[in-house]
Amino acid sequence: MTETAAATGGAHHSLRRGAATIAYHHTPAARRGHGGGALPGIMFLGGFMSDMTGGKATALEAWAVGQGLAFTRFDYQGHGASSGRFADGTIGLWADDALEVLDRVTSGPQILVGSSMGGWMMLLTALRRPERVAGLVGIAPAPDFTEDLMWDLFDPAIRRAITDEGVWLRPSEYGPDPQPITRALIEDGRNHLLLRGPIPFTGPTRLLHGQRDPDVPWQVSLSLAAALTGDDVRVTLVKDGDHRLSRPQDLALLCRTVGDLVRDLAGAPRLSTEV
Repeated sequence: MTETAAATGGAHHSLRRGAATIAYHHTPAARRGHGGGALPGIMFLGGFMSDMTGGKATALEAWAVGQGLAFTRFDYQGHGASSGRFADGTIGLWADDALEVLDRVTSGPQILVGSSMGGWMMLLTALRRPERVAGLVGIAPAPDFTEDLMWDLFDPAIRRAITDEGVWLRPSEYGPDPQPITRALIEDGRNHLLLRGPIPFTGPTRLLHGQRDPDVPWQVSLSLAAALTGDDVRVTLVKDGDHRLSRPQDLALLCRTVGDLVRDLAGAPRLSTEV
């Protein structure tokens, strides 16, 4: 696999993966921890059909850069500025994209921040690179969603459409375009299920979840917390929070949570949480 990183319009760079390109934006660290050690960087992993220009990614980036922390955000294949069609994507493909960005763009320990599907991606990445992942922050994390929140809830007619035709176009509340739910997405998702047993990650983990989330029940975060083998796991429930958790108070909570985790990991002084 050859590595190239070429600027595209000045807004982001791209990694080459065979014939595909993965768009990303990276800001290097501008400060060190006590004693000159590196502070953990932050890598944001977005959700299903979202991209790296979303409100949580850019708000957290602005905060992190203001604190002198390294920050990386990217688009999976078929999302945003990356190449490919969304309908050709699978959990395994997107997890490989995340690993590629971790390996080739970031350096040193990283805190992975995963939103919705990105919560599944961050777990898969942490299990494959435990030596690189210092901690996790999940925002309405959705591990196993293709099976538990899609297939298991679909009625027989939808299942037949996916099985026989290979795709079902699901109306979306988050944009004008329907979501193509493919047979490949469902079948490949079964190769990456995590909540069926212990999840052997022992790093500190923080999970944020709105209790008015119509897409990913907040109980998923409790199940995830129980499955993780580490003890330093905390779940914060936002009683009036929705799936996005993108209101100013939600973004402040996210920045505060990440900042406290950086401090705990690096022994750094408390960081500002101004967004």
